[in-house]
Amino acid sequence: LVDTAGADPVELAVQHREHPDPATYIGKGKAKELLDICEVEDIDVVVFDDELTPAQQRNLEKLFERDVVDRVALILDIFAQHATSQEGMVQVELAQLRYLGPRLRGKGVELSRQQGGIGAKRGPGETKLEVDRRRIGRRVTKLERDLEQLGATRATQRKARRRGNLTGVALVGYTNAGKSTLLNRVTAADVLVEDRLFSTLDPTTRRLAMPGGEVVLLSDTVGFVKKLPHQLVEAFRSTLEEVVDARLLLHVVDGSSDDAEAQI
Repeated sequence: LVDTAGADPVELAVQHREHPDPATYIGKGKAKELLDICEVEDIDVVVFDDELTPAQQRNLEKLFERDVVDRVALILDIFAQHATSQEGMVQVELAQLRYLGPRLRGKGVELSRQQGGIGAKRGPGETKLEVDRRRIGRRVTKLERDLEQLGATRATQRKARRRGNLTGVALVGYTNAGKSTLLNRVTAADVLVEDRLFSTLDPTTRRLAMPGGEVVLLSDTVGFVKKLPHQLVEAFRSTLEEVVDARLLLHVVDGSSDDAEAQI
């Protein structure tokens, strides 16, 4: 994931403990150990393979004095880089804002400064934090409306396909298993193919003539990954409905993967 996001992984640390530390997730001792590694290796960003609470993230950034990113933020960043369609970009931005909302506090002095009202009787005015939160709330509401409209358009397209009595087949599977490669091979499509995670976000549908003469609609879909953030599953609901609506799910598995059984 880190490599896909465009960063260079330098060091990997694993910790075994019964419960995450409420304040720092890993405990102060382990945090000090990681800080030493960051100083020696000149590391810019520390990435956690689980979701951090807003408080844990703030505490760790204070301790490390560098950016701290959790698994959710990392996957959101990858999705943002790969979203090309209007629907994809709306879905990603919505998930990002829902993630950012609870994390606004403590992002810098400018977020807690009071904005003075006009006239002495108007009080100190709203904090920058309150203004930012309201802006995010308005933007989320607008994006949700936009997504509803885009979802309705997609539903209309699916109805039209059903009226044409064409069987829908969806390629599903783990990210980077080869779904886009298979679609390109059998339908001569020109879907982007990369040896990277989440190259496909927007479903692509192509006609495929079967040997018996029947024509089916073959759809490439967004890949799955373990611990996929709930925000993304919810935001990409309209895209994932392509899978729900298909008559047949063709599960594509990368047989050369060491982790193939777990991915299945």
